[in-house]
Amino acid sequence: MAPPEGGQVAAVAGGEGGAPPQRQQGGFGTSITGIIRIAVFWYFASKFFSPAVKKSNEPIVQISNLFNKGETLDMWVYLSEHEKFNEFGNEELLTWHETNIPYAVWGSESTRTLSLTYHPSQAVQNNGSVYAHVYFARSGYSPDPTDPEYQPLAAFGRTHPLVKYSPKSKKSKKRSLLGAEEEGKQVSEETDESQIDAEDTGPTEWISYWKPNITINLVDDFTRYTQNAAPPNVAPYLNIEPTTGSYYPTIYFNEFWLLRDKYIAINESVTEVPLHLEVGPISMTKWQLFMQVDQSFQIHRSYGSMVEGEGDELKRVFLEGNPVLLLITMCVSLLHSVFDFLAFKNDIQFWNKNKSMEGLSAKTVVVNFFSQLIIFLYLLDNDTSWMILASSGVGVCIEFWKIGKAMHVEVDRSGRIPMLRFKDRDSYSGNKTKEYDDMAMKYLSYLLFFLVICSAIYSLKYEQHRSWYSWILGSLTSCVYMFGFIMMCPQLFINYKLKSVAHLPWRQMTYKFLNTIIDDLFAFVIKMPWLHRLSVFRDDLIFLIYIYQRWVYPVDKKRVNEFGFGGVDDGHTADGSAVVTAEKEEEKKTK
Repeated sequence: MAPPEGGQVAAVAGGEGGAPPQRQQGGFGTSITGIIRIAVFWYFASKFFSPAVKKSNEPIVQISNLFNKGETLDMWVYLSEHEKFNEFGNEELLTWHETNIPYAVWGSESTRTLSLTYHPSQAVQNNGSVYAHVYFARSGYSPDPTDPEYQPLAAFGRTHPLVKYSPKSKKSKKRSLLGAEEEGKQVSEETDESQIDAEDTGPTEWISYWKPNITINLVDDFTRYTQNAAPPNVAPYLNIEPTTGSYYPTIYFNEFWLLRDKYIAINESVTEVPLHLEVGPISMTKWQLFMQVDQSFQIHRSYGSMVEGEGDELKRVFLEGNPVLLLITMCVSLLHSVFDFLAFKNDIQFWNKNKSMEGLSAKTVVVNFFSQLIIFLYLLDNDTSWMILASSGVGVCIEFWKIGKAMHVEVDRSGRIPMLRFKDRDSYSGNKTKEYDDMAMKYLSYLLFFLVICSAIYSLKYEQHRSWYSWILGSLTSCVYMFGFIMMCPQLFINYKLKSVAHLPWRQMTYKFLNTIIDDLFAFVIKMPWLHRLSVFRDDLIFLIYIYQRWVYPVDKKRVNEFGFGGVDDGHTADGSAVVTAEKEEEKKTK
């Protein structure tokens, strides 16, 4: 692989000299909520679950920082291929040396930078390692333990790897189902499934990646901790001096803003790589915040609620987004969760209390069920996390339950295998609703089938798939995502023919419309292709037509409402006249 361009060097974002904050979709609000939850948990854990100090007659021993604020330090940075380092006299390994750096002082004099080009050796090109050995000492002192003037209390250091190892992506099971590529080259893609599985179960191949940016931060921490009772979030990082019991300044290698796409893959063809070094102070609060956010990402990945790389996308929001728009987005993302819950609650409430299908499209309910089922099977085929699968599965069950409320569902046991029989309700088939619904679905199905067939043929010819089953699922899922909004059109047609919208669940639709507006806001914040960004606004058009219909068509109080009654719940209108539903008329005809 050819070395990436120099423009891929990550912007420094540590300490005060960090990169200015600039930019998931779904998941943005979830990730923010998870971070807040972890931060609150960490606060209470540090308050209530810190090691208890045993009561005794002995005085409490407290430890403090061995260095004073503003004390000048000298710094040495050595690059070596060995994790253990003792070659302080080797000038070839000394990459960077700075003097008189004021400790924990905020200003330009405490921040130093260096950009250079590193030439990896043959060992590094073949998955070897490179380490940065960073040492600090009081000005005038040496970090070399073999130096006669070496003072253990005056020097400290830490080692950090510059190479990260990640497993190589497995060979994709996807192949061209037609067995040929566009250029006319016949490609033998008829690999046995057993052979592919054997490749997957083989030894994992690892690839080394170069970190082009290293930010060295000295934590501004002068807290006096009780000996052996430091907070659990700080104790693992304290470098305790054994003779005095006090601690050295904490060295933090800040890689918070170093995203995965900035890493540079190393192989035999890579002869040089860029390296940007920076040293500066960092506050205690900022250091703890970075640590807690990274810990939150790890917890989400372990639970399956976040895949690898989603944390980088969230960081990209802060790096590349407008700060004002970002603040607004963080606020409305919380409202998005509230509106989503309220829409779900009112949707269930509406269908649970609904007694009449007059004015409602039963076919849309059935199509929505099959759409949700297709999406669930597609997610299952693509090894999606269990949390997303569970959410999609619940959605399938709810859509099937709606079919039972919109139609009569019976179990036919006349054959060997029990079958489900679906029958239209009298309130649906006994009026113009069924006629208008059939008319709308007839013409829309022509358009939808044409789009599905064209999309499936394109996918079969130009894309790769695991199997014919995956191709069918992928094609249907793409059509659900791209043309699913067409399924909302029959209801618009029914409203137009009936000249009324009183039968619609407006409370639930209001919450969904508010969520759609929030999704529009995310479309501007999140990095995505323009076509996908424009597709976000397709549902807005449908909702705007609904709002227009509500404004044009007046409310008829004699009409049956969404709960099967007219006017008030006792079966009478506001003027006291009785309302007879379509189901009651059917009962009279039967008698």
